[in-house]
Amino acid sequence: MSLAAVASPHFPPSWAYQIRMAASQGQFLHAISLFLQMRASVAPRSSVPASLPAALKSCAGLGLCTLAASLHALAIRSGSFADRFTANALLNLCIKLPGFHHPFGTNGPSGEGGLESAAYESMRKVFDEMLERDAVSWNTLILGCAEHKRHQEALSMVREMWRDGFMPDTFTLSTVLPIFAECADIKRGMVVHGYAIKNGFDNDVFVGSSLIDMYANCTQMDYSMKVFDSFSDCDAVLWNSMLAGYAQNGSVEEALGIFRRMLQAGVRPVPVTFSSLIPAFGNLSLLRLGKQLHAYLIRARFNDNIFISSSLIDMYCKCGNVDIARRVFNGIQSPDIVSWTAMIMGYALHGPTTEAFVLFERMELGNVKPNHITFLAVLTACSHAGLVDNGWKYFNSMSNQYGFVPSLEHCAALADTLGRAGDLDEAYNFISEMKIKPTSSVWSTLLRACRVHKNTVLAEEVAKKIFELEPKSMGSHVILSNMYSASGRWNEAAQLRKSMRIKGMKKEPACSWIEVKNKLHVFIAHDKSHPWYDRIIDALNVYSEQMIRQGYVPNMEDVLQDIEEEQKREVLCGHSEKLAIVFGIISTPPGTTIRVMKNLRVCVDCHIATKFISKIVAREIVVRDVNRFHRFKDGNCSCGDFW
Repeated sequence: MSLAAVASPHFPPSWAYQIRMAASQGQFLHAISLFLQMRASVAPRSSVPASLPAALKSCAGLGLCTLAASLHALAIRSGSFADRFTANALLNLCIKLPGFHHPFGTNGPSGEGGLESAAYESMRKVFDEMLERDAVSWNTLILGCAEHKRHQEALSMVREMWRDGFMPDTFTLSTVLPIFAECADIKRGMVVHGYAIKNGFDNDVFVGSSLIDMYANCTQMDYSMKVFDSFSDCDAVLWNSMLAGYAQNGSVEEALGIFRRMLQAGVRPVPVTFSSLIPAFGNLSLLRLGKQLHAYLIRARFNDNIFISSSLIDMYCKCGNVDIARRVFNGIQSPDIVSWTAMIMGYALHGPTTEAFVLFERMELGNVKPNHITFLAVLTACSHAGLVDNGWKYFNSMSNQYGFVPSLEHCAALADTLGRAGDLDEAYNFISEMKIKPTSSVWSTLLRACRVHKNTVLAEEVAKKIFELEPKSMGSHVILSNMYSASGRWNEAAQLRKSMRIKGMKKEPACSWIEVKNKLHVFIAHDKSHPWYDRIIDALNVYSEQMIRQGYVPNMEDVLQDIEEEQKREVLCGHSEKLAIVFGIISTPPGTTIRVMKNLRVCVDCHIATKFISKIVAREIVVRDVNRFHRFKDGNCSCGDFW
């Protein structure tokens, strides 16, 4: 019912009614304006408690911490604090506004974690002081516990809610199911599912969506599909949950199938529909499918959505085409921090890294404040280019200029920068003196640098620290074992490999893949099962002869086995990325760009060989390894031989 329908010159609507109507329609600024006008007028005192819940809701919607604290104080002074509806609004405020944690605006603990802790304590205090509670009160508290990652407490509150005489409802289930999804606890999730069926809650869209998400996180997509199929009329929420479930489980074809069915059912996609589909193409480097989806987005006029544009930038960068990513970025009228960061990270991973620094400075000049992820992107650029001075500059500006506390990821990026540049002692001292305790992943950056610079002595010391923190760190065991082999210390290498076997550790096999004619072809090192294997080896031998005539010398250091020279050459020919690259060349038309993905780091010999091959066949070859992208063209690589 509209305001005009109930208002007349003789019976004007009350202040409280107007404020409640404005807040319920999402007109938060108007609701606050009306509330302040009411306070300045001679309105009846009863108008304050009647309108406070709507005013508090509006503060939460607008993020007005200071005004919210004033309203909290007003609630206490006026006695409205005891009102159930006002208290429920205050509970909601504590969840929505981490900066709100005291009725009189007293500063709480500094830092993001401190604010969240203070907000949680305020929420508990409001709840504990409530004279009367209802299901909304309990559900709001449970939601607050869940959002503050206090999962066990949230589940305990569900039991307390039951004891207090309130039956868990659809809102309760939609809150606790994501907890079981996050920890992949399918057993307790199925118990909740049974409760939902028994009480008729399983036909609720949001409960159904939460069940689909829970089963998907537990990698049980068959169960997700059963929940989905139980709905006779699925809305966009359910379709999006199914699509996201398949995408996050790497089932891209199934996700596309759901997307097609969604369109056939006449359900219009929304921006969140593509939030999982676009990254799935990027994570698997499916450029062809990504381009097709981009074309659909343009036809459906979704390309003006900045969230979707940012996702496309990230996808194209991960698919190895930073040029198209830049065109998408240039098409954004007012890039936000997500767009800037995605493009900066793209250049950090692809090169030229100088473009990452140029974009960062442009972003600052445009008064867009960098966040933690932006700094991680620009530090990654410093790392991949070995720019120590730049690395220190950006690292220090985080705290000095922007007030950020560097995280473990930022420290690891700077340590990687120092290590790649050969400043191993400085990197060691930096990690040792970190204010937060370094993890095994931070020390691993230095171990990789020791491998590059062949410092076995320091590598042994660093490896000890890693093994203390993570005794079964596969990557670290492999790196140290390979370093022993490379330096001819075969006994130490054998002992370390024996130790790995005793611990039940298995080395991840090198694997590369390439998409050709809509089909994904996977190559494992020295695996002869591919139907084109003989043709690949014949072509590789031809290219090898041409490479040798042009000055190529096989890098025998990459063969970490005590065998003869001729056998070492055969081992090098069987590396997975070489097989994938040559297959791409002989199975695609001349001039086609070759795009290969690898699960491990590209070895030195394959890197050298690919530079020669790119010149011989006059092709651009893009290889995405575990660390970065390599764009080979005319005998050169975009990494500048620094990786």
